[in-house]
Amino acid sequence: MDYILKNAMVLEDSRFRPADVAVQSGRIVSIAEDLECLPGFTAIDLHNAAVFPGFVDVHVHLREPGFSYKETIRTGTLAAAHGGYAHVCPMPNLNPVPDTAEHLRAQLDIIDRDAVVHTHPYGAITLGEKGEALAELEAMAPHTAGFSDDGRGVQSREMMRAAMLEAKRLGKIIAAHCEDNALLRGGYIHDGQYAEEHGHRGICSESEWGQIARDLELAEETGCKYHVCHISTKESVELIRRAKARGVDVTCETGPHYLVFTDMDLQEDGRFKMNPPIRSEADRQALREGLLDGAIDMIATDHAPHSREEKSRGLEKSAMGVVGLETAFSVLYTHLVRPGLLPMDRLIALMHDNPARRFGFGTPLAAGQPADLTVFDLDAAYTVDPEKFLSMGRATPFAGMTLYGVCRMTMIGGNIVWQEGEA
Repeated sequence: MDYILKNAMVLEDSRFRPADVAVQSGRIVSIAEDLECLPGFTAIDLHNAAVFPGFVDVHVHLREPGFSYKETIRTGTLAAAHGGYAHVCPMPNLNPVPDTAEHLRAQLDIIDRDAVVHTHPYGAITLGEKGEALAELEAMAPHTAGFSDDGRGVQSREMMRAAMLEAKRLGKIIAAHCEDNALLRGGYIHDGQYAEEHGHRGICSESEWGQIARDLELAEETGCKYHVCHISTKESVELIRRAKARGVDVTCETGPHYLVFTDMDLQEDGRFKMNPPIRSEADRQALREGLLDGAIDMIATDHAPHSREEKSRGLEKSAMGVVGLETAFSVLYTHLVRPGLLPMDRLIALMHDNPARRFGFGTPLAAGQPADLTVFDLDAAYTVDPEKFLSMGRATPFAGMTLYGVCRMTMIGGNIVWQEGEA
């Protein structure tokens, strides 16, 4: 169908302006005030809601193939649409691990059949994500967003160096989960005040930033495009900031939960358990500063659904990971933009422009572009109820929180894939 989205608000030069958006044959054909509704077009009154380019999340877990009791590509991409995302990049900790062209094809076939938003999978860096031998990087390269062993850090310096050299040759990104196993010591939350006061084993910050420091040296040596997943520590921010100043080809992401919570907000509940963990107030402040000065390039959710049983075992024994696709924008808008801590145009850069530029996919909100867009009512508030999620995952630290910014609609290629009130 062809549409005219009437009475929209469009962000331009850091300010909203009123406009109508005309969509024909899957593309935006005009963005202007008072557009006429031509024959054959369906008019949708947005009542002054904001229209944004569909967001890009370069770090999600869709769990299929192999773990469809946690999430499927269908339910995960529906959750993405509900959260305003047009592009998502699922990580390779699957069964089979996409470490060969054949194994990747198993995932691509499901994506082709079931995904409702653009879905760009990662290939694994090493066979089985075991860190012992390189995966079939060249064979997978044309069909991947890049390469990652997410969920596990590549422990061997030489293995990571070999991966970076091959990724450099292929023109692909290495997206690294940085974690030094030798420093974990059985920890499962941040090694800080909450852990000390409640008798929990902590994960030290160096387990993250130490491996980032190693990889930055390797990225500088090899010239590889290097991306750091889900940074959570102040040291990580500073290391990346300094590397960028030296000209290292590095980008990084952080997640909404690291920007909102500190370890003193933890509860004895599995919905507060993720890897890396929520850290200290000093870490949170450093992450927020990194958003503003460009040390941090993008925000990704690390959407990681698990079954209810897997998340019901408390902080110590629950599985690592929380869901985030359906709350990310409203969390960030409520806690960073509305209080004046982050400009709206910077948030859109972090959720669309920067990941699109780095990874090579994304769709600007402009005439001539595919109609991959999302609509948010910024004045509407809601209370987070995980039972209303489209994701099969229910564990979120934001449960019960009142947030501003309700997604009214998401459109992919001119087709409405999520609309409030529709199944």
